[in-house]
Amino acid sequence: MKTPRQRKTRLTHAAPASSGELLLELGTEELPYQFIAPAVATLKEQTERMLREARLSSGSIRTYGTPRRLTLVVEGLARHQTSVVMETMGPSKAVAFDAGGHPTKAAIGFAAGQGVAVEALQVRSTAKGEYLFAVKQDAGRPAKAVLLEVLPQLISTLSFPKSMKWNETGARFARPVRWLVALYAGAVLPIEAAGIKAGARTYGHRAKGEGKSLPVRDYVSYSKGLERGGVLVDPERRRTVIQAQLHELCRKADVGLNVDESLLDQAVYTTEWPFAIVGDFRPEYLAVPSEILMTSMKEHQGFFSVRNKKTGNLAPHFIAVANNQLKDMSLIRAGNERVLAARLADAKFFFDEDRKMRLEERVKKLDGVTFHQKLGTMGQKQERVRKLAGYLAVHLSPQNGELRRLCERAGSLCKADLLTGIVGEFPELQGIMGGEYARHDGEPEAVSRAVREQYLPKALEGELPQTLPGRVLSLADRLDSIAAFFHVGMMPTGSEDPFALRRHATAIVRIVLEGELRMNLGECIDHARKLVADSGVRGVADSEQQGRRRIADFLFERVRHFGRTVHGLRDDVMDAVLRSAPDAAIDLVDLLLRMKSLQAVTVRPEFDPLIVGFKRASRIVDKERWDRKPVDPALFAHQAEAELHRQVNDRRKDFVAEMANWHYDKALETLVRLKPAIDDFFAGVMVNTEEAALRSNRLSLLKEVDEFFKSFADFSRIMVQGS
Repeated sequence: MKTPRQRKTRLTHAAPASSGELLLELGTEELPYQFIAPAVATLKEQTERMLREARLSSGSIRTYGTPRRLTLVVEGLARHQTSVVMETMGPSKAVAFDAGGHPTKAAIGFAAGQGVAVEALQVRSTAKGEYLFAVKQDAGRPAKAVLLEVLPQLISTLSFPKSMKWNETGARFARPVRWLVALYAGAVLPIEAAGIKAGARTYGHRAKGEGKSLPVRDYVSYSKGLERGGVLVDPERRRTVIQAQLHELCRKADVGLNVDESLLDQAVYTTEWPFAIVGDFRPEYLAVPSEILMTSMKEHQGFFSVRNKKTGNLAPHFIAVANNQLKDMSLIRAGNERVLAARLADAKFFFDEDRKMRLEERVKKLDGVTFHQKLGTMGQKQERVRKLAGYLAVHLSPQNGELRRLCERAGSLCKADLLTGIVGEFPELQGIMGGEYARHDGEPEAVSRAVREQYLPKALEGELPQTLPGRVLSLADRLDSIAAFFHVGMMPTGSEDPFALRRHATAIVRIVLEGELRMNLGECIDHARKLVADSGVRGVADSEQQGRRRIADFLFERVRHFGRTVHGLRDDVMDAVLRSAPDAAIDLVDLLLRMKSLQAVTVRPEFDPLIVGFKRASRIVDKERWDRKPVDPALFAHQAEAELHRQVNDRRKDFVAEMANWHYDKALETLVRLKPAIDDFFAGVMVNTEEAALRSNRLSLLKEVDEFFKSFADFSRIMVQGS
């Protein structure tokens, strides 16, 4: 008996006779605010998948989250699964029936395996001939029966960065689950998860709700009941409330808010009933750099900082978003002020102590700090960055000795702030404090700015370094990290990138392209790899060309992303240009200009036919045997050969001149003007003639055309309509 080969499913899309609302709530102990938004997004995605696989149609799917609950609402959920017709192909008719038309063991076995009568099997014509088909209709089950099975599975799909067990069930969740609401069409679904059986009662705010349970019939009664119990269940509504409160408090205090979206997210997901209040701190703390004060307020307390509208400087106030509203908020305000005062006192102490030692004196201690077990110490890392920064400075501006001196000096100090008290307390201030302490030590402003800017951009679309020394230092630091980890064979794989090398590569691409830095990245990669090898780091066996190519290809992937998202460039256009880039002379600015010019010419009506002709020439050269002799005009037997040869030679002169001046649009125009000559050649000339000398000469001519085009880009990568 042959096994079933094919299954076809046909859904019956008739509108359901009726539908109902699904409401699911997981009540928990207070969740870490960082966990809530991802959990809410996952809950929605998994619900969509679950309903699709369960053949349950629905209307909108919404999810909400607060510190004590994750909520799912599905509107218009069908009361019954969509019916489905399943068709499975079995053995051929010739195998399934004998000469007398009676079913064989193959047909009988196939029918039994599919759970249908032999008489119900259908014979159908296919591309391979006539085959048996088993056709079964599954009318589906009531939605309630399906939900009882799939909702516990849905809850189990939620995962968190850290989970815990708290009872004998062995269930894992971010925090203990304390209650469960599951309603469909107003009726309780008696599911169970984490040892809790679902009901129709929820709980309001821990303080405002006074621990009383609230009855639930549907989402409307759920949200209104929770609001009476001190919970705004929709995070977007809480966000709007918080923003309005921040605006009003700033207006009354006549200060400006230091907008921080991540801090706003924190306020949204740490509160159920947000209420913002203003607090004060002692003005003498304003002598501490504002970055320290703002970071201390944000990281330790989740407070918003404000600034003086006239001067733009930090003001001695803060805004806290409490998770409750009392008649008298003075105690909460006083408590926040007291805790912040202690934090700011610690920060001022670290700042004052740090300035007692120059950055230069801390440098030698970096040899006691491990950068990576395979890559040596932070001291070795900094020394490589110093040398590479100097090299890059000369590479960018050979006559500017001052730039090299500034970049090397900044490189010699760039990691020293890792040993300061402030950075130990607030790691996110590394670089910022290095620049502050460099200024305090009397270093040139360009040096302190470069040290401060070395970690920019901090995010994929973050702010870039504004000064040239800052750009050079950031490039040197990131290029060294990529070269070092590639040297020991620790490249990103799949979604794994523990050392953020893709982020470093993106930063390099952005700094070079947005800063329009004309540099040979191939030579810079070679120098970075040499510095790593010379520092004594043992690496994988790799030739110089292989090592450079691997890193260049890694950077090119980020160039593709940049070109696609920023300039809307086509993938085939970028691929054509990048594949033609010589390993030893990689100029990203030049490559981007070529990509933009090439994409601009692809919209011309004659471009696709031109590429078809080029690809034909390229394929013939690749396919046929060719003795690589130069073109001999004396062997031309057709006017089209002579004309194409003349056109190539004439156009090449114009092409070279335009390329030298970076007029890539005009250079491409010279290629476009070859189209008539190429068309005439293929219309009038047989390349594969039996005369060996003529065939070889014609192949040499086509090779000239091929190399001419490929001196700009690999046009074989370009997709034309219909290809």
